[in-house]
Amino acid sequence: MSDASEEIAPSTNSSAAPGEESVQPPRRWQPIGPVERRVLGVLVEKAKTTPDVYPLTLHAITTGANQKNNRDPVMQLTAEDVEAALDRLRSLGAVGLVEGYGRVPKYRHYLYEWLGVDKVEAAVMAELLLRGPQTEGQLRAHTSRMEPIADLSMLRQILAGLKAKGLVVSLTPEGRGHVVAHTLYPAREMEQL
Repeated sequence: MSDASEEIAPSTNSSAAPGEESVQPPRRWQPIGPVERRVLGVLVEKAKTTPDVYPLTLHAITTGANQKNNRDPVMQLTAEDVEAALDRLRSLGAVGLVEGYGRVPKYRHYLYEWLGVDKVEAAVMAELLLRGPQTEGQLRAHTSRMEPIADLSMLRQILAGLKAKGLVVSLTPEGRGHVVAHTLYPAREMEQL
């Protein structure tokens, strides 16, 4: 970020840089709705895949949320839907408004701090936020567009770390076709998985 920009961050934001270890209070996050999950996933994805245009405008986030590829389910959100989700995520400390990029406000994620994850864990969480529950094989393939994961053994280590943080659960027994999901679903949605 340039010196000319000023970031309006939540007061709970850690000073640790992305990917650095930091001491975080246990579980700063809480379950969020489907639009908030999509918006947060888009912010992480675009920060990793198109860093030259990140932070993102409301229009760019809306376009990313409504993409037809790399999304499940496909959504048709309005700018108002996305703005309401951004406001909620800002109130939770998961997203911040960034000023100093011209007249159009831009947004960035605080997923590293909010979930207490590193850059590869953030990529795994973003894929789960964007596509929902997946097999380990699917998750490894999908995540590789953001962060390389050498093999399933490495992914399983990452998932074990996310499970230890309470961010990921197994939906099927371990082994071939093992399906995992994030735990940012509200209780009612989690029960239906």
